[in-house]
Amino acid sequence: MTLVHNNESAALSSLPPLDIIFGKTAAMLAVRNKLERVAETDVPVLIQGESGTGKEIAVRLLHALSMRSRGALVKVSCPAIPSSLLETELFGYEKGAFTGAMTTKLGRVEQAHQGTLFLDEVGSLDIAVQSKLLQVLQDGTFVRVGGHEPRSIATRLVSASNGDLRSQVEEGTFRLDFLFRINAVTINLPPLRQRIADLPVLIDYFIEHYAKTFNHTPELLSKSAVRLMQAYHWPGNIRQLENLIRSYVLIGSEEALVAEMMPDAARSNSGITTEIDLNEPVSLKRITKQATQDLERQIILKVLQANSWNRQKTAKWLQISYRSLLYKLSEAGMPEVPPRPIRIPQMLKKTDERTLKPALTSRTRIY
Repeated sequence: MTLVHNNESAALSSLPPLDIIFGKTAAMLAVRNKLERVAETDVPVLIQGESGTGKEIAVRLLHALSMRSRGALVKVSCPAIPSSLLETELFGYEKGAFTGAMTTKLGRVEQAHQGTLFLDEVGSLDIAVQSKLLQVLQDGTFVRVGGHEPRSIATRLVSASNGDLRSQVEEGTFRLDFLFRINAVTINLPPLRQRIADLPVLIDYFIEHYAKTFNHTPELLSKSAVRLMQAYHWPGNIRQLENLIRSYVLIGSEEALVAEMMPDAARSNSGITTEIDLNEPVSLKRITKQATQDLERQIILKVLQANSWNRQKTAKWLQISYRSLLYKLSEAGMPEVPPRPIRIPQMLKKTDERTLKPALTSRTRIY
């Protein structure tokens, strides 16, 4: 089966285009190939990746392409549910099981019958709950809290984690047998910094998406701003990129977008840390040059911010010529032209406060 030939469904049409989700880097094409292979099976899948890499998008895609797409996709945000309530949330309870249990309640596991059960941040699950879920995975049965009759369930389990579950096993906070059960297939999503070739396409997609959302088309980003974004570390991955682009479309300020990246860039270079590959001989001259450039970049960023991004003042503060500063800005991948000043889009000037507030609060998140 291939993704493009799968039957259209509401779940699939609500997702970003597949070319946007997977891009063109080798790492993401490998993810796409693995996802295609497991989509029609019922095996448990573990999706791993840093926060903001699109784990939930991958889960929704797996469900949309599975044999259980007609059933419900039931998400359990494991860290968001108090441990004292987690068992009843997952397995439900019988009437009279405890004080206040006036009716029988179906748990998330039962709601996912003939569908997909999604355990988000599965590493935060309590050991006791892991044991009960293990039984569901082994024989497809469970017992509601306060009940005695085993109930059968048929569901596909997909889990997500942004941490190292094997290290949790070593620490005793995660069951090894449960880990074996939930990761029949593991899909690792690479961070955005490892798929920078996809950045221009993602930028265009988010700009188009939020231009429609806010009914406003911003000016094109300058080439220097895009180069800065390509050189950025992206600790928040695609979710961070989406947030920045949404703000840019709404406010129309390239200065604000650049400023959001600068503090992190400066912090990441504090201490002058340079990656060194010791699998082969290293060039001391090259490493020293890189460390010097990193230090210069950090200093320039701080002085630029202190002088409100005025390059003339920055050059004087640094006691270098204006031409030298422009060269260093270009070499570091920072904007060669002053970022655009903040401008209020015409549509917002004419919008009163009552109509503006809903537009700002009802924001569609893609990642």
